[in-house]
Amino acid sequence: MNVFLTISLGIVAAGAFGFVARLFRQPLFIGYLTAGIFVGLLGFDLEHQQPLLEAMAQMGVTLLLFLVGLEISLKEFWRIGDSVLVLGVGQIAATSILGFLVSLAFGFNSVESLYIAAALTFSSTIIIVKLLSEKRDLDSLYGKLTVGLLLIQDVVAILILVFLSGFKNQSVSELTFFWVILKGALLFFTVYILAKFVLPKIFDRIATSSSELLFVSSIGWMLLVASVASLPAVGFSTEIGGLLAGVALANSSGHLQIASRVKPLRDFFITIFFFLLGTKMVVGINLSVVLLAVLLSIFVITIKPFVITSLLGAMGYKKRTSFLVAASSSQLSEFSLIVVALGISLGHVSQNIGGLVTLTAVFTMLVSTYLISYSAVFYKKLEYFLRLFERKKIKENALAINKTFAKHIVILGCDRTGRRLLPTFKRLEEEVVVVDFNPSVVERLIAEGHTAFYGDVSDVETLSSLNLEESKLVISTVGNVEDNLILLEFVAKFERKPLLIFTSAIPLDALALYEKGADYVVVPQVVGGDHLAQLFSYHGLKRDYFKLLRDRHFDRLVKERY
Repeated sequence: MNVFLTISLGIVAAGAFGFVARLFRQPLFIGYLTAGIFVGLLGFDLEHQQPLLEAMAQMGVTLLLFLVGLEISLKEFWRIGDSVLVLGVGQIAATSILGFLVSLAFGFNSVESLYIAAALTFSSTIIIVKLLSEKRDLDSLYGKLTVGLLLIQDVVAILILVFLSGFKNQSVSELTFFWVILKGALLFFTVYILAKFVLPKIFDRIATSSSELLFVSSIGWMLLVASVASLPAVGFSTEIGGLLAGVALANSSGHLQIASRVKPLRDFFITIFFFLLGTKMVVGINLSVVLLAVLLSIFVITIKPFVITSLLGAMGYKKRTSFLVAASSSQLSEFSLIVVALGISLGHVSQNIGGLVTLTAVFTMLVSTYLISYSAVFYKKLEYFLRLFERKKIKENALAINKTFAKHIVILGCDRTGRRLLPTFKRLEEEVVVVDFNPSVVERLIAEGHTAFYGDVSDVETLSSLNLEESKLVISTVGNVEDNLILLEFVAKFERKPLLIFTSAIPLDALALYEKGADYVVVPQVVGGDHLAQLFSYHGLKRDYFKLLRDRHFDRLVKERY
């Protein structure tokens, strides 16, 4: 089979299985892995193209880490707070120790157990951020805690990769840990000097001249650093070189433009990486490996969330917050696969360990996708048992609802649409109670003199404390239809119901809300169309009027900062 036919077979199979994966709301790379397994089971001979495919797969990982480096923000790391730092360090330490002991109990040697434990420790940033973004929960308290935990995990994973990469072409006995750390520190220091004083000026100049030249130059820089890092005298891997190349460009003004142009190239080569990984899994997979993968998956889906829930509960967070963070982290990370792949290339572990970890990653990602998407449902079922993880003194109570209200207006979600309603209700001298799941929004509203509390629409405790039966009006600007349906279900049992108004970006969701008892649903695309139609009806196509309207709108957006 010639090289072009091999690559085309891999890409077509990856595309087909990737499409199936998306139908089941799974990450694309699970489809790519499945494509590799499928092609491997069919018995296609890829041996002659193995060196080329390996090189393309290595390029994919290098590009992936290059983009990770581009997006690293040290400022964000220092802003994560003490709670997240304790959570991250505690979770990594506890999970890795437990994972190591479990692996030893399964009969693996100490080196294999270390790699398996490291793989079980990390969670998938790509999956979690994507799903939380779709649920619009990234700005919630649990969303911020989850992203902070992921940031710490990613930093530790990168340090592990750098450390392991230092043993390239040398056995552990020939190189002291001190020498590896020293080399890594020198490499980071060199990159820091270049990133601080040299590279931003060069790449900012390139960015203003040509976006195409910026793309070519950034790829050239990545390949140069990757090549230098992999030299025997330096002793690191090309992948770590790609990471450092990205870190060096993270402070340049064109780093976002570089990232947007490199991502399609990364997607192509990383597809080859996962496809090739799938073909290799066929060789080492048997019934015992599948059974071990299932057992390790149970560890990841139960023990790791247990550790996170326990840590957050001990720090004074509510059981709901603790559970949602834990449920979001119940899978393996892409870094897990890269760490084990590096261990295989270094000769520390066999290909069988790679197949085991990859299969565990597939199982956990399949399950965790639904755990995250339907976390509110799972929380309801487990709420009684989760009381064991909640302390009497709750840290979140500082912003919680602690008053009794009557004949009031409730606004659920007040960062955009809800915020525009506050001046109107103030003129009408109405008592308004605002609830938002973003602590930053709540603190800002309190500073402005509004009655605002931290809470979540899908939390029955929050709804119960609002005395909704005595309220005159409830406005929910929450975009999640499941959360709004929970609110409607909660209100349905009242003898006297308040006026219920919702917002929904999807017309079908709006219909579902109407069927469950909503009095009115604002659909932005419909309202926007009606508003434009009204403008044209009253003012025609007069450019002067629209220029005046533009200036007013611009000033208002600047004033309100969005």
